[in-house]
Amino acid sequence: HVQLVESGGDSVQAGGSLKLSCTGSGYIFSSCGMAWYRQAPNKEREVVAEINKGDDSTTYTESVKGRFTISRDNTKNAVYLQMTALKPGDTAVYYCAADRLKQMTASAARGVMWGRVRRGDFGYWGQGTQVTVS
Repeated sequence: HVQLVESGGDSVQAGGSLKLSCTGSGYIFSSCGMAWYRQAPNKEREVVAEINKGDDSTTYTESVKGRFTISRDNTKNAVYLQMTALKPGDTAVYYCAADRLKQMTASAARGVMWGRVRRGDFGYWGQGTQVTVS
């Protein structure tokens, strides 16, 4: 059973930066696909970024490209989301998501978490951390 805990959310002014962290336990972290998604009031879940197992390849939603960076440290069972040039439209609760992809090669796993989070068909997520940009 994978448990995830997010932290780092805060209230910041437009143009500011935040770094979100997500620490996991309960499974071999390095074999998990990871993603960050966000949900704002009255809006659908939006996948923000994905980082693959094995090759650490990344994918971003268009609105955050060049501003957000996802990374992971398997030795610390952690995934991060560095956010810069924040905009009011980034205001949301941010969640990290994980799924066990042990049987997949890195190549086969690319994009899997993105699709699963979009469909709402993923295994594990944390309690979320609030990001407010004004």
